Amino acid sequence: MRWRRLVIQVAVLLAGLIVLGRTGAVLIEWLWFSSIGYVQVFWTIFGAQAVLFVVVFCLSASALFLSGLVAHRSGKGLGPWPVGAAGAELKPQTFTELVVYQWAPRVSPGGVIGGVALLFGLLMATGEMVNWDVALRFLNQVPFGETDPIFGKDISFYVFSLPAYVALKNWLLLLLFCCTVASGAVYWLHGDIELDQSPRALSPAVIAHSSALLGIFFALKAWSYGLDRFLLLFGDNGVVVGAAYTDVHLELPMLWGLVGLAAAASVVSWANIYSRSYALPTAVAVLVFGGSLVAFVSLALFQRLYVKPSELQLETPYIEHNIALTRRAYGLEQIAVKQFPAEQGLSFASLEANRSTIDNIRLWDQQPLMDTYAQLQEIRTYYKFLAIDVDRYRLEPNYQQVMLSARELQSALLPPNAQTWVNLHLLFTHGNGIVMSPVTHKTGEGLPAFYLQDIPPIASGGPTIREPRLYFGEGGERYVIVKGSIPEFDYPKGKDNVYTTYSGRDGILIDSMARRSLFAWQFNDPNILLTSYITGESRILLHRNIQDRVRTIAPFLKLDHDPYMVASEGRLFWMQDGYTTTQWFPYAQPNAGGDLNYMRNAVKAVIDAYNGTVDFYVSDPDDPILRTYQRIFTNLFKPLTAMPEDLQQHIRYPEDLFLIQAKLYRAYHMDAPEVFYNREDLWQLPRKLADLHALGAESNTMAPYYMIMRLPGETRAEFVLMLPMVPSQRENMIAWLAARCDPPHYGKLIVYAFPKEKLVFGPFQIEARIQQNTEISQQISLWNQMGSRVIRGHLVVVPIENSILYVSPLYLRAQSGQLPELKRVIAAYGDRVVMEETLGAALAALFKQTAPAATPFTVKQATGPLARQALDHYDRALERLKAGDWSGFGMELDALRPLLNAIGAGPEGQK
Repeated sequence: MRWRRLVIQVAVLLAGLIVLGRTGAVLIEWLWFSSIGYVQVFWTIFGAQAVLFVVVFCLSASALFLSGLVAHRSGKGLGPWPVGAAGAELKPQTFTELVVYQWAPRVSPGGVIGGVALLFGLLMATGEMVNWDVALRFLNQVPFGETDPIFGKDISFYVFSLPAYVALKNWLLLLLFCCTVASGAVYWLHGDIELDQSPRALSPAVIAHSSALLGIFFALKAWSYGLDRFLLLFGDNGVVVGAAYTDVHLELPMLWGLVGLAAAASVVSWANIYSRSYALPTAVAVLVFGGSLVAFVSLALFQRLYVKPSELQLETPYIEHNIALTRRAYGLEQIAVKQFPAEQGLSFASLEANRSTIDNIRLWDQQPLMDTYAQLQEIRTYYKFLAIDVDRYRLEPNYQQVMLSARELQSALLPPNAQTWVNLHLLFTHGNGIVMSPVTHKTGEGLPAFYLQDIPPIASGGPTIREPRLYFGEGGERYVIVKGSIPEFDYPKGKDNVYTTYSGRDGILIDSMARRSLFAWQFNDPNILLTSYITGESRILLHRNIQDRVRTIAPFLKLDHDPYMVASEGRLFWMQDGYTTTQWFPYAQPNAGGDLNYMRNAVKAVIDAYNGTVDFYVSDPDDPILRTYQRIFTNLFKPLTAMPEDLQQHIRYPEDLFLIQAKLYRAYHMDAPEVFYNREDLWQLPRKLADLHALGAESNTMAPYYMIMRLPGETRAEFVLMLPMVPSQRENMIAWLAARCDPPHYGKLIVYAFPKEKLVFGPFQIEARIQQNTEISQQISLWNQMGSRVIRGHLVVVPIENSILYVSPLYLRAQSGQLPELKRVIAAYGDRVVMEETLGAALAALFKQTAPAATPFTVKQATGPLARQALDHYDRALERLKAGDWSGFGMELDALRPLLNAIGAGPEGQK
């Protein structure tokens, strides 16, 4: 008996620890939500989970207990509780009797059954809590206002109701299975199920109980077949996504037949409670499952023998449904199609008229720039640039595309002996500032020209930063404690350090021993309780990773992979795009990952990098899924017009959504069913031929990229996200897709289609022409043999008016170094390819046959013939200098002097 008490005590202790741990986590989440002003969100989610838990627990435990109790009272009474005559010792003869008389605990039957029911009810209720979102969406659903083409039901039924019905059905089937196992175990212990002797037998009580459960199973199966009718709209036969000809004309009637069979089987099973026959349950089971097998075989034969020979003719209406609803699910029907003549009439006058585009051609790739930032601007080993962002700013007098990165603090990069608890959680608490540089410019050494640099940030043409501290960012995995008795490290200054104290809004007050104990328990960190550095004003900052922060507040949103930094009004903010998604949109093609078939960029989240405040702005007010969440969380979302005006200038079309739309549009731009069926006009993303390893690329296809350009037919330049397209199995370019990012046209998608009778070189073909250029390939080979590593940058397709220009950067990095330098720019137009030191020089060389000698590109870029010779001598002089050839260096300088004098004399001196 002593060991039994010990087992019970250990079980109670473990259960108490689990409950205490869970309670502590809930308390901390409540404190955190309260501290950021979203306590209503907490109570809505917690309340939904609690109600779901209680309902499922009560129903599951009650059903299990009732089923087990019925089994106990209906059994023979042999039982695990010995009843030998006059207390005589009963000797076990079989395995069942061994369990019954030797191993079964000597407690009351109701206690055992009740304990098992409570345990399994608890497990099932815990598992079903994850469906709180499904339940709330079902109860607060907003109609889509459009119906499916087969059953005529509003789309909201499939998005909101059907998932709830499926989840309910799955829970009931699981509960029924557990009831069957539990009651079977009780009958077995009572000896009503003989498995150890031959012939094996079931008592009449077992047959009656099993018939009742079997009747419930067939009733659920009838409902399941009814739901399967609607699930036909999510099938995929390789030609049609959604219900196809076979599904509508054969499987749908068969499902109705199976509904009838299962319902009849349910009635027969319940009738067998009284007749208690083996034959009836066996017959109805064979009938139902045999009917399912016959249906499956019939469908396969019908599809193969009748549909396949006339597939296009029979599937045409369903292909139309698939095209229409897929385009609707991803917003593809809003893409405007315009013709792009792809002419070869580009000239210097065209370049001058599109100066804003030329001045914003991106020459810096993210990985080389990241390496350069790390070498020049991380300042200390514990600072880290985690990502490079692309944005645009109005830097008077220009509208300038820039690349920037936040200097975040990574305490894990401190020396091992400095990674003390005080340093990790009290002293090193935040990053400092951002680095910003234009996408096109470089210094004479091939390094980025900084608009913002150093600590504190120094602005050289960039926006002024008054509050550069970053307590929240893309890192920030650890909690930190602020307003302690020791100041926080702010930034290094020479041999000394500058310190600060957090004065922002975020943080949970830990002014009492109870709260300190709570956090010490939850984080398994007794230092929180023992340290003397915590004061009555100290606060603990949690969820400092911005994506974790947004996901904790709004777990129903799918987040874009790339949050980006914005400097606005002297402060730093993170902008995070959030998507509403579902995989329950009928007839829609799932994305490549298969986790969704509907997507909207419905929310723009703004996170203050210092205060940690999170604001959710509605960017797609017409989205029914978002409107449903607005009903659920009434105070969570704000209209986009409430976003500060300066921040509104930095919203951009998100990359993840654009890439998914582009991949789907490759096939779904074809709206004619016969063309779609034959894949006659299938598009692909262009291949790229670049130093993928050096640039950290994960794919061999081009990725979308942002750029400032003047779209054809527009009067001003704007920020767009674009991606070229090529035909399937071909390399020539056939179109390019653009998403507009600037108001008032934000969110509009345009595809510019090329004439099909005209050949336009695609990115991969241009890359091949670059490699085949003798001068360029020889120069690259020479550099690679001189102790340097040449890194080819990504090729950028630049539409200008009705023509296409191609530009690619070339970086040089020492074999043992980590500092890539932008050394050359490759430009291509038509059948010409050139490589020069600067973009201006490359464009001048590219158009020297058509550019008027009297029309310079810019003074600094020197497009005249003498200037071109001067640049050649200058390049050779640098090469001689690097090689240590002082004599050759002097000769090149002597040759350079008269050319510079002639250029300085103006047009008269150049005659």
